[in-house]
Amino acid sequence: MVSSNKALHAGDWQQEVRRVAAGIRRRVLEHTIKNKGGYLSQACSAAEILASLYGRIMHLGKVPGPITPPPFAGVPGPQNPDAVTGAVFNGPRGAAYDRFILSPSQYALVLYALLIEVGRMAPEGLDQFNKDGFTVEMIGAEHSPGMEVMTGSLGQGLSQAAGIALARKLRQEPGKVWVFMSDGEWQAGQNWEALQAISFYRLDNIGIYIDVNGQQCDGLMCEVMEIEPFADRLASFGANVYRVNGHDLNALVQPALEPGLPGKPLAVLADTNPWKGMEILRQRYPKLHYVRFTNEQERDQYAAVLRTML
Repeated sequence: MVSSNKALHAGDWQQEVRRVAAGIRRRVLEHTIKNKGGYLSQACSAAEILASLYGRIMHLGKVPGPITPPPFAGVPGPQNPDAVTGAVFNGPRGAAYDRFILSPSQYALVLYALLIEVGRMAPEGLDQFNKDGFTVEMIGAEHSPGMEVMTGSLGQGLSQAAGIALARKLRQEPGKVWVFMSDGEWQAGQNWEALQAISFYRLDNIGIYIDVNGQQCDGLMCEVMEIEPFADRLASFGANVYRVNGHDLNALVQPALEPGLPGKPLAVLADTNPWKGMEILRQRYPKLHYVRFTNEQERDQYAAVLRTML
């Protein structure tokens, strides 16, 4: 597997990925303060995973410069030739290029921050966030920056990625399909059915990175529906499984650099801290899914944290 930053030396790529991860947290916190709410814990837990995917693991085509998100042109269909997807932010399509699927759409804000940090999306694009007539949606859809399919609030991305990976294998395309997922999605049965199909069709051209932050919208994963032993379950469904520290860049990247096992999809369980880089979030534990400020004093406390990141 090749990096989208092939020219970077070993030390350089790590420095750049750390910069991007820090930028993700800073931008999402800044946006949350400005809008009096946001998905902060997702940025804290997933920053290194997504930064590693874009900065070292995936082979994506280049874009000519930061793209300003276009207005919403309507849903795809034979009667709407103007419809677009957010895949343009990931560069031109081609047999050798990888494809990226964001499965948990509530991570959309984190993805937008990432795209800005890596120079694929114009910073002013965030001014369109969650506004009618624009594509920068709170819960991302197929037209949102960096996304190419509608994955729902959760649980549908892997099934669509499986279809794309099967098509690419039948066409003998060397490019891979990378899927970012949350651990909460695996409380839904559709993903286990998708993994069965992936294993049955021996789709070893798909890689799944899972943010295991132990959280879902109703609180702790283990109190809503336990999915452990997670790694053993994935392996029993045919995946080649690694479990790593989700904030350790070498540990995150290494599974993608391994030759892999023929006929087996790669699944990387990245254990993460949902308040990494923002210790103030720990005060809200275990209700971390969405931060909404209840008063100006609380908002000022988070603004003080932001000032330490600038």
